[in-house]
Amino acid sequence: MAPTPHQPPPRTPARTPPRKLTLLARRHAPALLALLVAALLAGHAAVPDGGPRLGSLVETFLPWLGLAVPPLLLFTLLRRRTPVALCAALLPALTWAWLFGPHLLPRAEPRTDLTVVQHNVNDVNPDPAATARAVAAPRPDLIALEEVTPDSLPVLRAVLRERYPHHAVSGTVALFSRHPLADVRPLDIRPAGVDPSWQRALRATVRLPRHGELAVLVAHLPSVRVSPTAGFTSARRDESARLLAAAIDAEPLPRVLLLGDLNSTLDDGGLAPLTARLATPVHGGLSFTWPAAFPLARIDQVLARGPRSLHVASLPSTPSDHLPLLARLRL
Repeated sequence: MAPTPHQPPPRTPARTPPRKLTLLARRHAPALLALLVAALLAGHAAVPDGGPRLGSLVETFLPWLGLAVPPLLLFTLLRRRTPVALCAALLPALTWAWLFGPHLLPRAEPRTDLTVVQHNVNDVNPDPAATARAVAAPRPDLIALEEVTPDSLPVLRAVLRERYPHHAVSGTVALFSRHPLADVRPLDIRPAGVDPSWQRALRATVRLPRHGELAVLVAHLPSVRVSPTAGFTSARRDESARLLAAAIDAEPLPRVLLLGDLNSTLDDGGLAPLTARLATPVHGGLSFTWPAAFPLARIDQVLARGPRSLHVASLPSTPSDHLPLLARLRL
């Protein structure tokens, strides 16, 4: 029997050694991280929002993703990376500037027909009188307050009575006005399963001497929590936002003003039912309002239907854990 000719073993595809893969990952990690930050900034709406609601969490603190830009640029410059790596590091900086830069540009003071202040006064406020004086200091036409307690309400009334003779209260929210109020009623924005005593929204018609009637809604949406097990718990807030949007749809007056602690930023998709119906501020910087000790986000909001322009700015701190928000509107 003839001997079988020798056959070389089959070739296997060459594999990149693990050490080389590690070196490649190290080499390109800054560029990959920069691309990830840019993708989160530009495509935050595409981040999945099911389960732990990661999308809402990212959108709540979206401007702070810009903190990743300086170290990425510095690392790229110090390591003298390629032009491609430098471009990758610049991409999140350009994306951040595109999203938030317009809010930081200086602009001329707008002509104002109506000035309002929105403030969560904190239900354990140690000095509601000082808080009332602070929110009245800019001499606004309207003041919307949340977390008003039975103990703080008489103090707030006493301080504001002279300049704001008209006021409305529903549960823990209140509206103080220089102008007459009519058709005042509570709004039911309770999420399913919440006790009926939970009252955190009202609606009133403000009769402006030169501009007619304006529907004003004051609301305090449910709080959110961040938990290692449950993630970003915002389901109740989102449900209240939808109920509030339904009330806006049912509002017969053409001009509507919403003031409140909405417990989220306007980038958060959970507030989409409101931002889809109401105009957001056209200018005012980032104007963070919470927490007052080190503001990280603007969760106090002023939104409108009908006014031509809306500008906002945060005010100096009060004894509350929120900063007040001042808004100027042109009607």
